Amino acid sequence: MTYCIYHIPGKKIGVTNNLEERVTRQQGYTEDEYEILDMSDDICYISHREIELQKEYGYKVDRKLYKDLNPIKQELNLMNINVTEQTTTFPCPVNKLKGRLMDEIGMSWDTEHGRCCIDHDSIRWIMENVKTSMYNNDRCYVYNKAFARYFDNNDCCKTNTGALNMSGRRAPSRFDLIRTWADERGLYDKGDTKTQYLKLMEEAGELGRAILKNDEPEFIDAIGDMVVVLTNLARLGGVSIETCIDSAYEVISKRTGKMVNGTFVKDTL
Repeated sequence: MTYCIYHIPGKKIGVTNNLEERVTRQQGYTEDEYEILDMSDDICYISHREIELQKEYGYKVDRKLYKDLNPIKQELNLMNINVTEQTTTFPCPVNKLKGRLMDEIGMSWDTEHGRCCIDHDSIRWIMENVKTSMYNNDRCYVYNKAFARYFDNNDCCKTNTGALNMSGRRAPSRFDLIRTWADERGLYDKGDTKTQYLKLMEEAGELGRAILKNDEPEFIDAIGDMVVVLTNLARLGGVSIETCIDSAYEVISKRTGKMVNGTFVKDTL
C-alpha cells in the first residue's frame, strides 16, 4: 500500500492512501488545489515525515502519528459524512447518531482544524453539541472549530491537533470546571432554562449597579457570575457555551460598521 503526504497550500498537510476519498470527496479539493510532498510504502516513515513537514511548513502538528490511527477505519468514511470549512455533517438524525458513532470507533477525517477520530470521549462531546440540520431533519452537524477547541484547551491559535486525538489530553477549561461544579450540585438535574434566565437578569442588575458606583470588585464579580450563569444556561438548553461563542464569532467576524456614540453600528446591506 502506498501512502501519500499531501499539501493543501495555506491549509494543512496530511497523509492518505486514497487521495480521491480523503482529499477530493471528504474535503472538496480538486487535483490542481493540492500537491504531493512525499510517497512511501513505509507507514512508519510516512507518519514521522508528516510531522516533520507540518513543522517545516508551520502548520498545526498532529500529536498522534498516522500509523497509530485505526488501520482499518482511518481511511474510510463509512458514515459518508460531509466535511466543510465550518461543519461536519452526519447522515442521520440526532436520535440515531450515537449508535452510528459507536459502530465507527476509530474512524477519522480531516477538517480545517486538524484530523478528527471517533472515540468514546469524542462521541460524548458530539452528542452534547450536535445540532439538527435546518434543511433536513435526517441530518445533523457539529461546528469543527468548537470540536477542536474543546479538546485543545479552547485556544484556536495554539491548537496542535484535531479535536479528537486524546494523547496528552488538556487540563479542564474554566467552562469544564463550571459545568462540573454545577453538575455536582444537581443544577442540571433539577434546574431549568427559565430559572437560569432569571438568575442572569439578577446578575445583570448587579453589573449595572457596579458600573454606576464605579465599583471594580463588584464589576468583576458580576461579570464572572454572569459567565457562570450563561455556561449553565447553555448546558440546560442542550448546547455548550463554547458552541454559542463560536457561533456568534462566526457572524460578528464578518461584520463591518463604525462606532457611533460609543456603540458599534453594523453596516446595513
